[in-house]
Amino acid sequence: MKQSKLKLLAVGSVAKPFGIKGDVIVQPLMDARGRFRARRKVRIGRNEDTTEARIIERAVADARGIRLKLKGIDTRTAAEKIRGLMLFVEEADAIRLPRGTYFIHDIIGLSVSDDQGAALGTVSDVLRYPANDVYVVRSSDGEILVPAVKEFVRKIDLGTRTLVVHLLDGMRG
Repeated sequence: MKQSKLKLLAVGSVAKPFGIKGDVIVQPLMDARGRFRARRKVRIGRNEDTTEARIIERAVADARGIRLKLKGIDTRTAAEKIRGLMLFVEEADAIRLPRGTYFIHDIIGLSVSDDQGAALGTVSDVLRYPANDVYVVRSSDGEILVPAVKEFVRKIDLGTRTLVVHLLDGMRG
């Protein structure tokens, strides 16, 4: 594996081998499972700094995740060796999102204030739920959970790295 100077985005993790011909089950870190089928290449490694390029030979949506066949991984033993590794794509090759939607890595780290201008903290995590995501806003005073819906999220500005939210009584802890 080689040192990476590329800006990479994590898109999945290798959960386990599948079968005897080198296929693996990948747990995607994105909503659109079909996006793996559209990809031709990924980078694989423990983290962004230790990746190597791989060609996707085949991608099939499976009840357990995405079943991938990567070029050069041709046996179950080889597939077992990459268990637990992360799959990345180069940021330049990332999908283009519709207006008003964001990558999780863009949301984490945003400075959060309420619609009255009071500083609330920083987004430390995004919890994924079937109905909607929830932003975890952390400060020295604790944690606030903000549903990622328009009733609560008033403005996201990636240029200034800020998020403005509307809170109801009782949401501050």
